[in-house]
Amino acid sequence: MTPNTQGAFWMTVSMASFAANDAVVKLITEEIPLFQFVFIRGLITTALMAATAMAFGGLSLRIPRGDRGKVAWRTIFEIAAMVAFLTALVNMQLANATAILAALPLSIALGAALIFGEPIGWRRLTAILVGAVGVLMIIQPGTDGFNAYALIALLAVLFVTGRDLATRAFSSSVPSMGVAVITAFVVALAGGILSIWETWAAFSPRSLFLLALASVLIIGGYVCSILAMRVGEVAAVAPFRYTSLVCALLLGFVVFGEWPNELAFAGAGIVMATGLYTILREHRLARRGGQEI
Repeated sequence: MTPNTQGAFWMTVSMASFAANDAVVKLITEEIPLFQFVFIRGLITTALMAATAMAFGGLSLRIPRGDRGKVAWRTIFEIAAMVAFLTALVNMQLANATAILAALPLSIALGAALIFGEPIGWRRLTAILVGAVGVLMIIQPGTDGFNAYALIALLAVLFVTGRDLATRAFSSSVPSMGVAVITAFVVALAGGILSIWETWAAFSPRSLFLLALASVLIIGGYVCSILAMRVGEVAAVAPFRYTSLVCALLLGFVVFGEWPNELAFAGAGIVMATGLYTILREHRLARRGGQEI
């Protein structure tokens, strides 16, 4: 198996894990309040991640002074994205929420141009504008089938973009696993605080199983995504991120009986196409020294 094939495999497994986790979230919140679930899952995830890192001798929580503000902003964006996306997810179709989140390569490219001054030529700008049209086709504002939670999912895209741009500003001395553990713990803490306004429910055997499954899936998704990016070329591996939409479509249909309408399908296709174009173009430009042509 070639490195690119290995990378594609791990990326596909990662995206399937994330999509399955989202499906489990929708299922478990039929019994357990959303932020109660986020709190408990966050504690489990934090403990498992910390134990794994310590087992391999790679856990460091020391953040360089110059990066502490950036880590704080990243954590704030992570919490905001979690609240926005999960709120949208439990109130709209799984595939539609996933498709909106697929606009991230476009929003990150635009954000990098605005914040870091990275060059953005007419091809990149066109891809971003076309992708925005695709997102509107998924959201379908002003139609009878419009779900206002789609706007919250779009807000999650902005927060995740902020998170990733803050991460991009880190110095090389910031410990990646340490940031991941800190973030997981703070997200759990935020879930615990927000759950104060919920009426906690007792876990049934089914919800306990789903809780354990969600914890395994979310960690599996993160681990497999790391494995994917450590083998093969970015241009060959990154496009397989979009298998999450295929998985979401299948899970949405099989588990929830959901099937997006034709306009949403077309919009998802546009978002995927422009996102793939952006990813591949960024790779080509990087190999040419970053000069826009």
